Amino acid sequence: MGLELPRTKIFVVSLRGAQDRRKAFVAFNLKGAPLWKFFDACETLHPDLDYDDDNAIIAKGRPLTRGELGCYSSHYALWKQLIDDEHADQYIILEDDVIADWHYLERFAGVRHEDAGNDYIRLYYKRPAPFRVLEKNYLARSTSLVELSGYCFGTQAYLLTKNGARHFAGRLRKVIRPIDDEMDRSWNHGMPNRAVFPFPVVERAVDSDIGGSRFEPFAIPSRLRLRRFVARNTERLRYHLAARRMLP
Repeated sequence: MGLELPRTKIFVVSLRGAQDRRKAFVAFNLKGAPLWKFFDACETLHPDLDYDDDNAIIAKGRPLTRGELGCYSSHYALWKQLIDDEHADQYIILEDDVIADWHYLERFAGVRHEDAGNDYIRLYYKRPAPFRVLEKNYLARSTSLVELSGYCFGTQAYLLTKNGARHFAGRLRKVIRPIDDEMDRSWNHGMPNRAVFPFPVVERAVDSDIGGSRFEPFAIPSRLRLRRFVARNTERLRYHLAARRMLP
């Protein structure tokens, strides 16, 4: 009996009206790319998600922006779609500001990652984070599969299996942080934060569609300062305890 290949679909998250970004994605990724499809990004909160400004201020130190809520909703919508997709076992999810090594991704897409318990694998992240090597020469010489500890940020490129989609969709319905913050928090949701390194996908130097207002100073209301202080320090303690267990 022959080996059954996984059914992998590739989606590129992009605002419906972002024609310049879509054209640039096609231009930078045309050569050698397997079949992929644009996924129209959400611009409002997904109806299954729960968001409140005060909860975000306590957890993150500020309310989330409209762009962040749309980004969160877009990825959540793809997770829900994967759960119900009878013609796919796993998705590769990209954003429209990346350039991919399609030769590597084609080999990567041909692996049934859930068989090895790798239900979530990043293909890019934005900030260095502590890690341990799980497997060397992972589908290519000098490429490794690693497990990350802590915040590394970014949802530009990752693989998610159907099991991974069920896990995230079931645990991340309450929106209190940006989507990449939540996906990084393996010590909270229980999904190992794994990645391919060096990255087979890189981010282009373009302005984010989410906008820059999220980086502006925010004055926490006095009524929430104590709760924010407690939440922030509790989060730090939980992270450091988890990091010590993973990276002795």
